[in-house]
Amino acid sequence: MTAVTTKATHAETARPTAKQRGFSFDAERCVQCRACELACKATNDLEPGMWWRRVTDRWTGAYPALTHTFSSETCRHCAEPACAAVCRPGAITKRAADGVVLVDRSQCDGCGDCLAACPYGVPAFGKDGTMQKCDYCVGVGAEPVCARSCPSGALGYGPLDELPHPVQG
Repeated sequence: MTAVTTKATHAETARPTAKQRGFSFDAERCVQCRACELACKATNDLEPGMWWRRVTDRWTGAYPALTHTFSSETCRHCAEPACAAVCRPGAITKRAADGVVLVDRSQCDGCGDCLAACPYGVPAFGKDGTMQKCDYCVGVGAEPVCARSCPSGALGYGPLDELPHPVQG
């Protein structure tokens, strides 16, 4: 199990973010192959049942006016992460250089306050009881493998202000 233990200092998180990095998603291009899910899971050696990225399906309406939508969901590396604001042990930090939100699992006490605070329901808890989530592939020293594995180009990554369909948080 790969655990990110990089912890930003308070001074690093207090400075404004130079270029907020994140993801883009274009549902029109997505073929629902789930390569993003599998690449993330395999690269980060996630335990069974744990997902840091998930393709979700939503059906709304009533027959004959049904609507089917889907998206590829993960941590949005929010501009002002609610999870970090409520993290009492300070295990969740946001890097000033790129806006990536990281978790130092060695500092996490497993209280679950981050899950309650996250408007997207992203924080997940493994068998060890600590929170884990997408770390933008910082923990494996690579560019986000989810987006790199997308065969249709529906999922992208980079500075949010340069992405065609940014997923804002």
